[in-house]
Amino acid sequence: MKNSYTVIHLGGSIVVPHISDQGGMNIPFLKKFRVFLQKELKKGRRFLIVIGGGKTARAYQKSASKVVKIKDYDLDWIGIHATRLNAHLLRTIFEKEAYPVVIDHDPEQEEVQMLKSSNKKLFFASGWRPGWSTDYIAVELARKFGVQEVIIAKDTPFVYDKDPGKYADAKPMHALSWKEYKKFVPKTWSPGLSSPVDPVATRLAEKVGITAKILQGTNLHNFQKAIQGKSFEGTTIS
Repeated sequence: MKNSYTVIHLGGSIVVPHISDQGGMNIPFLKKFRVFLQKELKKGRRFLIVIGGGKTARAYQKSASKVVKIKDYDLDWIGIHATRLNAHLLRTIFEKEAYPVVIDHDPEQEEVQMLKSSNKKLFFASGWRPGWSTDYIAVELARKFGVQEVIIAKDTPFVYDKDPGKYADAKPMHALSWKEYKKFVPKTWSPGLSSPVDPVATRLAEKVGITAKILQGTNLHNFQKAIQGKSFEGTTIS
């Protein structure tokens, strides 16, 4: 277990579910998540956690767009910096346990080897560059660290056959192939796109043979089952 990693994409909407005078952070979740991860780290598990931008990214993107017409490239950079802020928030909360530097760029193999040899068991990563979603980065880090699956923890418990926010009869799907899943998401990536696994990550995961476990990130008991390789409530895409 010492040399294995659990790669998690933690949806920004869980960390920052809304914008308010208090910042909009989900403090109760962060407190529980800290205790939860500390227990898992004591068992010898190692984690690579990629953080999304959440409402912070969308609020800044929307605000800029109301002033002038913004290119997708610049909207992407706003989102990337939001993920960096969220990643630093998490790294600060786990100051004693986490590697001291957020992985904010695509690491070369030498750097990957250096991170693997670190005595730290917890690493946080943010967005890297325009056109690369944090979903994609989670899959790419899994590939570089030799991990065969990623856990996609967001604010919905399943992949549905249609948007559950719009359709009351939306049905959850428990197991899909990547080929089947591609029917339910747009073919192209755009800044701020919200989907269980976005198109760029989907293509890479299918190409390199990585499995994704989609689950509701706030259900930590269920989260633990997925980490331990047990049957969990959610959707598996492979």
